[in-house]
Amino acid sequence: MVRLSNELSKIAMPVAFNEPLSFLQRISEYMEHTHLIHKACSLSDSIDRMQVVAAFAVSAVASQWERTGKPFNPLLGETFELTREEEGYRLISEQVSHHPPISAFHVQSLKQEFEFHGSIYPKLKFWGKSVEAEPKGTMTLELLKHKEAYTWTNPMCCVHNIILGKLWIEQYGAVEIINHSTGEKCVLNFKPCGMFGRDLHKVEGYIQDRSKKKRSVIYGKWTECMYSIDPKLYDTYKKSEKKTGSDSKKLKQEQSCEGEEADDLPEVQETVTVIPGSALLWRVTPRPAHSAQMYNFTSFAVTLNELEPSMERRLAPTDCRLRPDIRAMENGDIDLASAEKERLEEKQRAARRERSRDEEKWTTRWFELRTNPHTGAEDWLYTGGYFDRNYTDCPDIY
Repeated sequence: MVRLSNELSKIAMPVAFNEPLSFLQRISEYMEHTHLIHKACSLSDSIDRMQVVAAFAVSAVASQWERTGKPFNPLLGETFELTREEEGYRLISEQVSHHPPISAFHVQSLKQEFEFHGSIYPKLKFWGKSVEAEPKGTMTLELLKHKEAYTWTNPMCCVHNIILGKLWIEQYGAVEIINHSTGEKCVLNFKPCGMFGRDLHKVEGYIQDRSKKKRSVIYGKWTECMYSIDPKLYDTYKKSEKKTGSDSKKLKQEQSCEGEEADDLPEVQETVTVIPGSALLWRVTPRPAHSAQMYNFTSFAVTLNELEPSMERRLAPTDCRLRPDIRAMENGDIDLASAEKERLEEKQRAARRERSRDEEKWTTRWFELRTNPHTGAEDWLYTGGYFDRNYTDCPDIY
């Protein structure tokens, strides 16, 4: 299984399976709900801040709902920049490794309010009819005004029915968010679908303080919204549920990526039942009216390939908006996209053979492997300088 999962990441998939975005652009979709970071910056209480940071961590995976098109694998040295002055941030990402594939990103506030950065190494496992992706890598959010740093890893993702049937996605697993400054912790459980889809999309968790006292309960769905409530109110509600019998006998749950039976998409259950006394933390932004005809893109994703003449002169030559296969697919020319994808992949292989022959090592341009000061683990950290617009050392990858 390990060998098979390693080989899976090397398979060149037909371009028809793709959506016209690079994985680097997909990463930038973490910033769709930036208003949550701004809200966290504005709050004076650390538990309140943790609640909103937890909502942000959930919102970061919301755009994956029904997004069954595969993003293009970034070429080694590929970059993507995104500046959103109205949202007060700019982002730079770089493909820092090809085998294994590692993407690094760094977001900085235009007003020095926060920094958000991380690196992602999607480790794939093939289960026959499904692909399970473990998004290895740490997310780090620093709220500079409060001198706080939060870290977490994203949940597991499984794409069902890759051979036959309707593709659908579920997220599951435990996500632990740590405030390294206060010792507070949020534990979120992205629930597996379970039999009959009883827990499809559900997320539940709690926040505890340094002394491990439970301070807040968080619940909702990663596709819809998240709420917070006082633990006592939550416990009272759950006890009343049991008395009235509304909490029916629990069904056996399975992580269906490993199951043998058909992975039919369960009917979406009722939307989130709001417990009296709850506070809304986040609600997903509705998608455009014609999203289904546009790869199920969000309004945010639709804008990521925009390329005005003034932008083209300013971008690094490695930016994925300049990548010919993605641009051809964006323009609806699938045959050209397929031919360009093949050409670029062969160019990348030839460059790798040449480096191997000359015994040269690849040098990253904007990130380097250092120690994350908050976790003590190795991490790809931004070295600065991208927005000085000096691109003379950028590699020729297109």
